[in-house]
Amino acid sequence: MTGRPSRRQLFGYAGAAAAGAAVTGGAIALGNDSATRSSTAGDSAADGGTRGNVGPYGDHQPAIAATSPRHAELVAFKLLGGTDKAALGRLMRLWTSDIVALSAGRPAPGDTAPELAIPGVALTATVGFGPRVFTLTGLTDRAPRGFIDVPPMSHDRLQPTWTGGDLLVLVGADDAVSVVHAIGRLVADAAPFAKPLWRQTGFWNSTGPDGKPITGRNLFNQVDGTGNPAPGTPDFNSTVWNDDGSTTLVVRRIKLNLETWDELTRSEQERAVGRKLSNGAPLTGTAEHDELDLEARDGDNRLVIAKNAHARLSHHSENDGRRIFRKKASTTSRTPAPPARPASSSSATKPTWSASSSPC
Repeated sequence: MTGRPSRRQLFGYAGAAAAGAAVTGGAIALGNDSATRSSTAGDSAADGGTRGNVGPYGDHQPAIAATSPRHAELVAFKLLGGTDKAALGRLMRLWTSDIVALSAGRPAPGDTAPELAIPGVALTATVGFGPRVFTLTGLTDRAPRGFIDVPPMSHDRLQPTWTGGDLLVLVGADDAVSVVHAIGRLVADAAPFAKPLWRQTGFWNSTGPDGKPITGRNLFNQVDGTGNPAPGTPDFNSTVWNDDGSTTLVVRRIKLNLETWDELTRSEQERAVGRKLSNGAPLTGTAEHDELDLEARDGDNRLVIAKNAHARLSHHSENDGRRIFRKKASTTSRTPAPPARPASSSSATKPTWSASSSPC
């Protein structure tokens, strides 16, 4: 198939619904119904973030099934009052041109800093629509099945500043400057139609010393995301893709109190997680991807994986069989120490971008 792709062929369905955790929320329905396009030269982000170009075409937006990028920025937008279906279509055509060019390492049309568009950095851009988009005239029958605002969980402390959005863009790349540059172009082209509502940056290492893909560690030193279904498998397909090819992304910002965590012994940390810090193996196993034995007990008849361990609470057997595909990113910030707890002077947030209970 040749010629310029339609914006539906490039983006498929996409969505960003209000959701949240600790401080934020969001959700996305993503996937393409186009025929698979020819790949571009170079390695893809799906093989661990190795350098190369990632073509924007395919059955689904390519970054969804790929490993977490080394650098990422997520931006939620609010539609301006006059943006209707036709105006949204114009924005999608603008963003299509931008993404096709930038993912190939070329300047976007009208780029004021063309030197910052460089090839070989595995740049991807994933676009989503929020619930309000499907209230626009002509789009009310296009919402993916079951696409609703996600209700807060009992322990959530949602802040309006970090919640909601009508459009969402997630840009990732091996190079942080390329991410900033791409976001700048997309924000500039969106200006007549939508304004940024909130934004979040993050980083992750999905490549081992030998250059092969790894799960990666969060700032708690956990191997984070071991329980993810592997892309291309039946578990992944049933977890991530809806019947119409769409999927839903929920964005959560989770605050990590690093100093308090470091006050725990290593064995206490492992018991809290239910996995070994050395390699991510469950406390009942030896290798990262060993199945959890949730019934195993130690010599004192205690559950080896505690009832409140993260690995148990997030396991699909404890959540009516429900799974997610989780993509991680970390970021750091420093805040003044509260008077009563001087040990809590620094913190980190771990944005978690989850498609479709949370794999540990």
